[in-house]
Amino acid sequence: MTTLVTESPEEAASFIRSGGIAAFPTETVYGLGADAFDADAVRKVFEAKGRPADNPLIVHVADAEQIDLVVDTLPGSARALMEHFFPGALTLVLPKSNRIPAIVTAGLQTVGVRMPGLPRTLAFLGACGRPVAAPSANRSGRPSPTTWEAVLDDLDGRIPCVLRGERSRVGLESTVVDCSTGTPVILRAGAISVDLLRGVVSTIEGPRSDTIARSPGMRHRHYAPQAHVVLVRRAPALPSGRPAYIGLEPPLLPDAYRILKTPATKEAYAYELFDFMRRCDAEHVDVIYCQEVDAEGVGLAIMDRLRRAAAAH
Repeated sequence: MTTLVTESPEEAASFIRSGGIAAFPTETVYGLGADAFDADAVRKVFEAKGRPADNPLIVHVADAEQIDLVVDTLPGSARALMEHFFPGALTLVLPKSNRIPAIVTAGLQTVGVRMPGLPRTLAFLGACGRPVAAPSANRSGRPSPTTWEAVLDDLDGRIPCVLRGERSRVGLESTVVDCSTGTPVILRAGAISVDLLRGVVSTIEGPRSDTIARSPGMRHRHYAPQAHVVLVRRAPALPSGRPAYIGLEPPLLPDAYRILKTPATKEAYAYELFDFMRRCDAEHVDVIYCQEVDAEGVGLAIMDRLRRAAAAH
């Protein structure tokens, strides 16, 4: 299979409308989508990624009318969050409609719904004419792609089309909030912080271990480069092997590192993280030292991704 790279949302959407799959940009990471109502098409997403079947997908919608097709009921907490954060980097888990096949939700009676904020994404979804089920556009377990080139690194020849866009401006996946049962619960930390969410719905609870299976990206090995990831308070002065380092504070001996990245803020750390991990793989780094950050704001999402990457080896 030859993978087409196109800048036309309409051309990429034609693959979805014909029962195929296509990768597309969002403000968080690139996604790999299929018609959310077509179980056979969605199965192609799992096959291309090598994704476990018990890992649910997020359904991406272009407008409020499509939300009504995807969900069965819309609690008041979900309505409030949508008013403030849709379109944007927020996914809400809600009771699913009967039109959503079981393969999308891994057999659950809930579905994750997101309306992306990137204009190119909305143009693509609008041209698809139907909701699009999509995980990140990478081989399962690998760091999520934030560029179209990273999509090709993992999936060239495995998917028919990539909609070319700019590098994702957030760099981490969406925040996931479960609004399906009583008090809303954060299932996955992401680009929208806990404080921002609680500014709208004050009763939102933090992640609970008994509910994470409702969210994509929480059950299996994720976000892992080939190199061993080590979390540190400070960069080692004399690391061994072919090391790399990313952190807010520069190391004492920067020349000791094969690759070095010192973002100025936590937001910049989040933006750089997955792209940095992929660069480390390309340059055959064998250990990546990642400086820990506090859990305020986007720091909670950064530490979640770092701990999962470190635990994968």
